[in-house]
Amino acid sequence: MSGSELPSITGERYPSRRSVVMTARGVVAASQPLAAQAGLRILMAGGNAADAAIATAAVLNVVEPMSTGIGGDAFALVYDAATGRVRALNGSGRAPMGLTPAAFAERGLESVPALGMLPVTVPGTIDAWASLLAEHGTMTLAQVLAPAIEYAERGFPVSEIIGRGWAASTNKLLAHPDAARTYLVGGKRAPRAGELFKNPGLARSFRQIAEGGRDAFYQGPIAEAIIATSDRDGGFLSMADLAAHHSTWETPIQTTYRGHTVYECPPNGHGLTALLGLNLLEGFDLASLKPGSPEALHLQIEAMRLAFADAATYIADPAHTRVPTDYLLSETYTAGRRNLLDPTRAAAAIHAGSVPGGHDTVYLSVVDEAGNAVSFINSLYMGFGSGVVAGDTGIALQNRGACFVLDQQHPNCLAPGKRPYHTIIPCMATREGKLWASFGVMGGFMQPQGHVQMLVNMLDHGMNPQEALDAPRFELVDPYNNQNDVCVEHGADVEAALADYGHTVVASPRVGGYGGGQIIVVDEQGTRHAGSDPRKDGAAVAY
Repeated sequence: MSGSELPSITGERYPSRRSVVMTARGVVAASQPLAAQAGLRILMAGGNAADAAIATAAVLNVVEPMSTGIGGDAFALVYDAATGRVRALNGSGRAPMGLTPAAFAERGLESVPALGMLPVTVPGTIDAWASLLAEHGTMTLAQVLAPAIEYAERGFPVSEIIGRGWAASTNKLLAHPDAARTYLVGGKRAPRAGELFKNPGLARSFRQIAEGGRDAFYQGPIAEAIIATSDRDGGFLSMADLAAHHSTWETPIQTTYRGHTVYECPPNGHGLTALLGLNLLEGFDLASLKPGSPEALHLQIEAMRLAFADAATYIADPAHTRVPTDYLLSETYTAGRRNLLDPTRAAAAIHAGSVPGGHDTVYLSVVDEAGNAVSFINSLYMGFGSGVVAGDTGIALQNRGACFVLDQQHPNCLAPGKRPYHTIIPCMATREGKLWASFGVMGGFMQPQGHVQMLVNMLDHGMNPQEALDAPRFELVDPYNNQNDVCVEHGADVEAALADYGHTVVASPRVGGYGGGQIIVVDEQGTRHAGSDPRKDGAAVAY
């Protein structure tokens, strides 16, 4: 798109539940309205995009606790309007130093389990928040945590979609006494939609962090409660593991798609997957195809299958293994992989290319009045993470270690102090050096698929942000294991046509499938155009 206005789709329009939210000043898009409003309050009080992002994320910990929290990890892309620079923040934690693959072999386990303390890695969120504030914020932790403390202490009415997700985790929470006491009403049931819910334990933890900073989490009573829970439940975390944790600022990886520079966080995150898919699609004229048509979907599905094959093989912690990112994104490699994509037929099997030797989450986006932007994602991985809550802290611990493999020949094999393959990825795009979009699509392995579909919808099919989010999606069900199963929202006729291409079309295997996105696009006049996914409870709010 080259004009100052964002074009709407000229052919078939997808019915939008909402108009695009527009402003020339500050805007926040998040998956829950109270959280979005908390970020907006910070902007209107003089805070910037970094301040508002943390305030929004903290409230999401309170109001959408199955998806996110300070017991998990966070990643961010930050755009500085003054310099035009994009930076990547990796706030993911590492495996305990005392944990090795041998520990799983001794227990007769062939993979890292999803529940209990064994998949719990060091929570990286609080250090990520503190690092983001220190580098780009203008407010203190106490200031940005104030809305979250208020909702945790005074309570909030549970929203509808979140209420359904909460209820789906009831059995997981019942299996752990601290989790049941903290997150179930009377220790027995999930709160119902509209029911007021309070979390005094989490409020106390937030107050301690507001007063003592990031060290209150990694060295004080909160850390002691986490380690006591780990010791009791057979985990391997130590006080030394928590004290040693630190986030890292990194150079984003990037590619060009339809004249726009698209940025992702580098590995150990799988944003590389989205860039690989975009590189493949750059060689096809998607704009000539009808949005949501079998022809257009087939190309995108096959591109993502090829991208995931490489991701599953090569993405790991670059501090522990070589990740050939530059080569995988090169024109030479892309051309070879693109030749494998048959526009008329799904591949029976897809494998990773050769290189030379040598699920539940919250996403939010903020653009402030000055034009700074933060594309931010915070997660526990699966619903309520490991199912373990640390004592009376109100903190649910993530199960991100379940993304490790135990094959010692694989780059993503678990090792002491290593970061696992990470599914949470923010995205950002610039045009001629200026911010064009800050966006993301939460939902495990759906995330790079969502990034690609949002960009195709907007850049190939001319949709505005809300239309791009409302449009039907496809989702590869198990791309990490090279399965051909795909679910789609497009209806029976499209399903039948995709089956004719050779795709295995199945019903979505999970509640809340297809992810949930938030998008803010900035046009050439500086007007912000924001959309929020109808698949979530969220909202885009502005002033």
